[in-house]
Amino acid sequence: MHKLIAFAGVCTILSLSPALAATVTDAECAAEWKKADVNADGFVSETEGSRYYATLRVANTPVAEGKMDQTLFLQNCKTGAFIKANLQPGTPMKGSNSFTEGQAKDRIIAAGMTSVSALKKDDDGIWRGTANDGTKVVNIAVDFKGNVVAN
Repeated sequence: MHKLIAFAGVCTILSLSPALAATVTDAECAAEWKKADVNADGFVSETEGSRYYATLRVANTPVAEGKMDQTLFLQNCKTGAFIKANLQPGTPMKGSNSFTEGQAKDRIIAAGMTSVSALKKDDDGIWRGTANDGTKVVNIAVDFKGNVVAN
């Protein structure tokens, strides 16, 4: 019975976080590192890679001294942590949302959006605002489960 419960728990975690189930090749991670370390100084600052920092904050993985070195970057890249989360289609789920504004913003940035603004939690417990998706501004929402929805 305990094994069944543990297996169900692992399946639930993997279904909620597809990035945890994915792995990335060394070559893909090396290419991603090269793009991220814009000034080629051996570190990715938050200015260079805000999405990576947001992703690690969402995963509760702190970055010491605000400088991500290549080892930390590659370790997380190999596990699939930096794969952009898929935006969820449809309406965000209503529910009691315990995310702070900063946590909701990190989830949006980790999903690949930039210039997140005007975040407000509505009466349904959904953080709503706007963000840039490439060159277009979109309405964005984060529900109590952490799903990021563009509409």
